[in-house]
Amino acid sequence: MIFETNRLRVRKLHLKDLEGFHKMQSNPKAMQYADGQVKSLELHVIEIKELISKYTLANNVFWIYAIVQKSNDAFIGTVALVKEGTEDEIGYRFLEEYWNQGFGFEVCDGLISYCRKQGLNKLIAFSIDKNKASVKILEKLNFKAIQQLIAEELQLPETKYELYL
Repeated sequence: MIFETNRLRVRKLHLKDLEGFHKMQSNPKAMQYADGQVKSLELHVIEIKELISKYTLANNVFWIYAIVQKSNDAFIGTVALVKEGTEDEIGYRFLEEYWNQGFGFEVCDGLISYCRKQGLNKLIAFSIDKNKASVKILEKLNFKAIQQLIAEELQLPETKYELYL
């Protein structure tokens, strides 16, 4: 386990997460503010294996973890901690049936605490401006908007946020 919150555990991905991972990543609504692409099960098998293999790399800078419910160990999403140059970026994604239940705020709050314990000084996050739920979470967690951009893959207005820990 990487960290836990009141209702959630964050741990490394396992192959047993494939069904939920594929369901999430192949949902156009879940991907609309990510890269907009949905993929086949075969491509998700490759992707999840690649993500799992990164855990053993000495200089890994791309950590994607499973989010599971404590009550039943059900996979409900992923959370990311990615080194972007000198900055540490966070991100998250959930299966649609877990939206609007406070899990995004809860996992991000837990990730912030985890990052503080790891000695990180600042986190960044990006959100497509139309993704009001994510913008609300970031602002509630005291992230500050620092830059307006156009997301490369989606060609939509996007904001870069930062939070000093």
